[in-house]
Amino acid sequence: MTKLKVNVIIAGRTYPLSVNSTDEEEGMRKAAKNINELIAKFEESYAVADKQDVLAMCALQFASKLEITSISKEKEEKEALNKIKALTDLLDAHL
Repeated sequence: MTKLKVNVIIAGRTYPLSVNSTDEEEGMRKAAKNINELIAKFEESYAVADKQDVLAMCALQFASKLEITSISKEKEEKEALNKIKALTDLLDAHL
């Protein structure tokens, strides 16, 4: 498979990347866009002098959203399994 070369700009710095598909390229570009938008938002909202602090805040925001989504999904899956078990137990009791 041929790797695609992509340059993304984050916080004013260019990062050359290799990706496996156009979907992966699109994902990288969208992610970089989201990061840059969040950087701008943090810089407007807070008096942050160091880009590293802003990037750390961005990383924390994206990582926490991912973890929150994962926790919610885990709870939903557990609840669904409990409901399936309860239904199975109910069916077994009537058979």
